[in-house]
Amino acid sequence: MLIEKITTGETGIVTYGFSPPKKNNTEEKIREIAQGFINRVAELEIDAVVLYDIQDETDRISDDRPFPFLPTLDPHDYSSSYLNAITTPKIIYRCIGKYTREQFVNHLKDVESKPGYHPEVFVGASSCDQSISLSLAEAYQIIAERKSNLVLGGVTIPERHQKKHDEHIRIINKTDNGCQFFVSQGVYNVQAAKNMLSDYYYHCLSNEIKPAPILFTLVPCGSAKTITFMKWLGISIPKWLENDLMNSETMLEDSVKLCLDIFENLSQFAAEKNLPIGFNIESLSIRKTEIDASVELAKEIINRIKNRKQELIKLKELAL
Repeated sequence: MLIEKITTGETGIVTYGFSPPKKNNTEEKIREIAQGFINRVAELEIDAVVLYDIQDETDRISDDRPFPFLPTLDPHDYSSSYLNAITTPKIIYRCIGKYTREQFVNHLKDVESKPGYHPEVFVGASSCDQSISLSLAEAYQIIAERKSNLVLGGVTIPERHQKKHDEHIRIINKTDNGCQFFVSQGVYNVQAAKNMLSDYYYHCLSNEIKPAPILFTLVPCGSAKTITFMKWLGISIPKWLENDLMNSETMLEDSVKLCLDIFENLSQFAAEKNLPIGFNIESLSIRKTEIDASVELAKEIINRIKNRKQELIKLKELAL
């Protein structure tokens, strides 16, 4: 069902994203964390879970990292070893730079040999100064050479569009390289997201290109430390909004309301242009309150999408 929604360009895809546990956890702790996630996913009528492949980005940003970087388990290995109880489709992130060409080809062979393998989102180096073995362009070339059936996704960063004004062209280029859907970085600047969508829409319209589904990531935040981490990751938070959140006595509740406002704003904007968008919900914090808030946010968004689809069906029935 997920693959069909992606390939047909259906709007309203909802996913829930998370990072695998740290490698330094004990086996018992890893299984405990996995079971907690399995239980959370069981509550959600989502189209897929998203498993991130975390890389150290200290070479990209000069500021000190708010939280120390600790390597996490490989998302593919974590999924196959600990998350088999989750029958919901999975989307696996893959940091390409850590592979040699041979390692990457072997990875593809392993993935393709298994029935019903999951879509993957390829992520390039976080910085041009980062030491890499394989570039994103080389990974795309290998996929093309192998004529792989892997359903491929890409990352899009609306904030980057504010500075370079070419994020829509990046999406087009990645589509030409085989990407069939995109997942954004966390969105707190709705203006940047709408500007990117607008340029993408009119470029597709003028060039007779079918738009690909874009999943916008929504992230609740409940502490000053989470906001600092979000900013360190490059998530654009307008100053007025940061001030409001930092001075709020109900920061977490306010951020959830804001995420819902962004959902409504982007949904309406995309619907007017018949652009296929969806939403990926995640928590950047391991604090239970923020994780719980992300689950409730996902539930509310799913309910709103379902209600709108039912309203559209009723309107079509009345029109007959």
